[in-house]
Amino acid sequence: MDAYRDQYATLFHNGERVVLLPVSVDPPALLANWAGEKQYPFALLSDSGGVVGRSYGAWDPEDSLDNRTLFVVGPDGRIAYVAAPFNELDPTAYKALKAAIDRVRK
Repeated sequence: MDAYRDQYATLFHNGERVVLLPVSVDPPALLANWAGEKQYPFALLSDSGGVVGRSYGAWDPEDSLDNRTLFVVGPDGRIAYVAAPFNELDPTAYKALKAAIDRVRK
């Protein structure tokens, strides 16, 4: 999440015509505290029951959590890009993500 925060201006165009919605199974209060502590410029969403993860094929039943699948959804509501899993340690992953975001923003 820190990389998303640190690259928010360039990667997510400061939220202009782009909405970042990270989803995890953590409880809402924990996510709110974490977001405030880390000064994230985006909301963190709780999927404590794994409903969203199951719906998008991002649920890991063995560990009972949403895995690091990343989706870019276009203005038409269709999934335009999927990274499953998203490798947050690989700098090239952010280049591919930026390209996908830039494509759907046009």
